[in-house]
Amino acid sequence: MEQLEQNILKEEEIKNDLRYLQLLAQSYPNVAEASCEIINLEAILNLPKPTEHFISDPHGESEAFNHVLRNASGYVKRKVEEIFGSTLRLTEKKELCTLIYYPEAKLQLIKAAEENMNDYYVITLNQLIKVLREVSSKYTRSKIRKDLPDDFGYIIEELLHDSHSGIGGQKHQYYNVIIQTIIDTQRADHFIVSICNLIQRLAIDRLHLLGDIFDRGPGAHLIMETLCNYHHFDIVWGNHDIEWFGAAAGNRACIANVLRMSMRYGNLATLEDGYGINLLPLATFAMETYKDDPCKPFAVNELSKENHDKKTSRLLAQMHKAITIIQFKEEAKIISRRPEFEMDDRKMLEHINFENGTCVIEGTAYDLKDTYLPTVNKDNPNALSEEEELLMKKLQHSFLTSDKLQRHIECLLGHGCMYSIANSNLMYHASVPLNEDGTLKEVEILGKKYKGISLMKKTGHLVREAFNEDTPKEKKSFARDYIWYLWCGKNSPLFDKNKMTTFERYFINDKKTHTEEKGYYYTYNNDEKVVDMILDNFGVEGKHRHIINGHTPVKVLKGETPIKANGKLLVIDGGFSKAYQPETGIAGYTLTFHSRGLDLVQHQPFKSAEDAILNGDDIKSSTQIVELNSQRIYVKDTDKGKVLTAKVENLKKLLYAYRNGFIKEK
Repeated sequence: MEQLEQNILKEEEIKNDLRYLQLLAQSYPNVAEASCEIINLEAILNLPKPTEHFISDPHGESEAFNHVLRNASGYVKRKVEEIFGSTLRLTEKKELCTLIYYPEAKLQLIKAAEENMNDYYVITLNQLIKVLREVSSKYTRSKIRKDLPDDFGYIIEELLHDSHSGIGGQKHQYYNVIIQTIIDTQRADHFIVSICNLIQRLAIDRLHLLGDIFDRGPGAHLIMETLCNYHHFDIVWGNHDIEWFGAAAGNRACIANVLRMSMRYGNLATLEDGYGINLLPLATFAMETYKDDPCKPFAVNELSKENHDKKTSRLLAQMHKAITIIQFKEEAKIISRRPEFEMDDRKMLEHINFENGTCVIEGTAYDLKDTYLPTVNKDNPNALSEEEELLMKKLQHSFLTSDKLQRHIECLLGHGCMYSIANSNLMYHASVPLNEDGTLKEVEILGKKYKGISLMKKTGHLVREAFNEDTPKEKKSFARDYIWYLWCGKNSPLFDKNKMTTFERYFINDKKTHTEEKGYYYTYNNDEKVVDMILDNFGVEGKHRHIINGHTPVKVLKGETPIKANGKLLVIDGGFSKAYQPETGIAGYTLTFHSRGLDLVQHQPFKSAEDAILNGDDIKSSTQIVELNSQRIYVKDTDKGKVLTAKVENLKKLLYAYRNGFIKEK
């Protein structure tokens, strides 16, 4: 009787799901194929969870970023140590790791010094195959097969699954012949490069980048090119990324901000070499306008001076000042047309007393460090001069017509959002605005109020509206202005400070005017109850759930820790940017989430890829286990596992439908 009732219930389910099952039957047209897929999926569900990699705030430091990707935050080195232990000398393991990270360049050095390349190839190929077997152990053969290079796919697959053929094994001679033939046909170099790239690819299943790709360092465009070709990644946008979004959308205040930051850090590579932005009009205007001005407050950042001679540094300071003044004017225009932003106090040029060289801030008059402002009309200080207006039109055109910049922004839009949730980890760049009592803060946008996840969704939607072709003109105009607000507005989840004191830092000596008060998120991000409240609001479930964000460099020198709220919140911006390193004492945190738990990796400054290749210098890193699971995590325990489990259940229904005549086999 009980079995009959179960069958009746099953048949009701089949009838309710019949349309979906008929669609599923198009992919699995008979019992044999549906059964085979169930077997395949059940096997995948019981594989160990692949490794996820979390990185934040690379800030244009492309060499350090790429090295961390290549060594998977030390994962590759740990695997080499586990496999070879005391069977290889330290120098040999170091050489093997460097080869895996930079195969093309390292091979050239080895070939120049090695006397017996045949022996080298035999030994190295066997070592690399052992490493490849280890890093591929979490994947099915079909998944690995998809990642194999076309020219060596079959050979690598044969060698990869020779796990029991040791010396004396039946296929030992077979595999030795394969390796020797690769060498004899002069394909060893290409084969080694293919295996090394495959090891890098399989070491990390998915990359999560938590924002701030741009500004400060010279290689943001190189990072973006790497990302756009990376196998499996997602991004949450940072405040510096948003600034470039605005510039790419034609927002002139954002364009001025992007240029100012580039001049400040002496970084022309991303603008000129990366995106083909024509800086000649700005240089010409700056040299003419500030030819007799020392522009001392606008000198290039100390860490960047060594890269420029005196003439170039002088020109950069002039360009820096020129675009900074234009920025203040362009920002004032947005503030005037968007009173809802409540930023009238940021129209700083209006507060200057030109007669006595002071600026009134919150009722107090402060002396200006620099009073030479030839393009500022004291009767209409926020108006652009004719020359400035012409200059901004040219610069705006350069940003709008840069094919590579627009392609990179499309990549960020396609793979990115304001927040992301993966395997019980909530990721966003900076904060979720909070009230003084730790509750979610309501933020008004276009007459409606949003908080928590709804605020993140709304701001993300506005960013996309700025680029969508079908967005009405007025909406698109607001969206472009709001992108600028996300860069520096007090209720922006990407900024979350009371104000951005750019003007004060350039023009006022008194450092108390430079203070930017952080929002209440930074008061409560070590409070476990508040962190749980945020996780609940975003619908994050799971026994082990976390918030992961970047944005704020962790000042290790001052005793700060990246682990907060009893391990429920992790801050992984330790300072990739060289400009931060004197304050932080380190060069970044990254995070890996594997089948055993969470590892937080602290990195020391990276010298250069050249040092890594020539001397085998890896980033010195230390690993802290944040969470060690008592039981191993399997694919079935992940987000992907939930999807696959649901598919298995539907395939079982399809089998029932076939066997009971609801759907005919083909």
